[in-house]
Amino acid sequence: MSSDPAPLPILDPDTHATPRTFLTHDIPPIGGTIKQRPEDFLVDEIPAYEPCGQGEHFYLLVQKRNLSTLELVRILAQHFNVPPGDVGYAGLKDKHAITRQVISIRATGRKIEDYPMIQDERVSVLWSDYHNNKLRPGHLKGNRFSIRIRNVRPQDVLHAKRVLDRLERTGVPNRVGPQRFGLLQNNHLIGRAMIARDFPRVLDELLAPNAAFPAQNADARALYAQRKFAEAISLYPRSARTETFALRMLARGEKPSKIVYAIDPTVGRFMISAFQSAVFNAVLDERLAEGTFNTILPGDLAFKHENGSIFAIDDATFADPATAERAAKLEISPTGPMWQGRMMRASGERDAAERRALERLGITLAQVEDFTKKAPQLIEGSRRPLRVPLIAPDVEGGVDEHGAYVRVAFELPRGCFATAVLPEIMKNSATPETASHEDEQEQDRE
Repeated sequence: MSSDPAPLPILDPDTHATPRTFLTHDIPPIGGTIKQRPEDFLVDEIPAYEPCGQGEHFYLLVQKRNLSTLELVRILAQHFNVPPGDVGYAGLKDKHAITRQVISIRATGRKIEDYPMIQDERVSVLWSDYHNNKLRPGHLKGNRFSIRIRNVRPQDVLHAKRVLDRLERTGVPNRVGPQRFGLLQNNHLIGRAMIARDFPRVLDELLAPNAAFPAQNADARALYAQRKFAEAISLYPRSARTETFALRMLARGEKPSKIVYAIDPTVGRFMISAFQSAVFNAVLDERLAEGTFNTILPGDLAFKHENGSIFAIDDATFADPATAERAAKLEISPTGPMWQGRMMRASGERDAAERRALERLGITLAQVEDFTKKAPQLIEGSRRPLRVPLIAPDVEGGVDEHGAYVRVAFELPRGCFATAVLPEIMKNSATPETASHEDEQEQDRE
């Protein structure tokens, strides 16, 4: 791969996972905290299709508690005596929660009744069936959330309802949440260094002391800075597979480029996705500041919410009154980039603005195109809608044995984060979950 002779500086290292502009800034915040206990955060997956009743794959509706999806996959693979790759899922679900999702198990020639009950108090199978294909990421319509916000007043339900009512009318800013960026909120910088082929920077972002989170694996990171790689390995938890893998190779004297290329491709893809997400969030923040996140502009690529198709907004389409009407009805929305060399690009000023957001994170379009050619297995491009519909919102205030709460419930399409909704209601620093081991945070370390 070739790199630019004069690398761009990183002018905007922020993830933009925390809103800079609240769409509901005129509605008072309710503050509060989430996820004080698993029962306060419920997630129900909405499947894209029902199992047909026959085939070589078991389909299980599984309820899990305080368990990541990837941990669940390992438990089920062991129980059914299959490789983890034979276990399929449509989406990753929160760990510190109670969630329900469909899991597939490839078990050719066997029956569900051949197996005993799963002996893990964190896992319950609610129903089972058969189907002829493996579940894969994206095989879902969306998720239904029911979330209790604690340390609030029951009467705050009025403010929460006003927020949900407005989001139902305007759509929800489709921000990629903090869990995409990991415990140190720097996954996007690792992805950026991979695209730039700055291999020492990849390892530094992964292993060096982090000024923003100095207590996170502090002793191990200090040893890395002292180049005591072997000594650092034992100070990481077992879950830190990527960190310990890289340290073992460093202890053997391997070059940074060889180490980065040897990292699990699943991890590499996730880091690249985090980079793409940070640029998307930056574009979204600009459109929110302009007041155009829900407005179709000339040069936009528009997203049809009915079927997910993308179409260009030329001058004639922009001038057609039907375009603005469709946007007002949330039938179509503008999109932002998940950058890749072959991604559909906007035109005119829209494209220029998106390229500026890319360059502020220190990457040129030429570098993205080069990386796409040389490592296509690590980068997928798409257009992501800048907003999504908030479906069937509900809200109530109450008091239980744990104190007062405001419960909010809503459905979001697949790929959307509840953390795009909650900050508009809470408007405090408690919403981002940077200190918790969410599924996506775990995937970036596996």
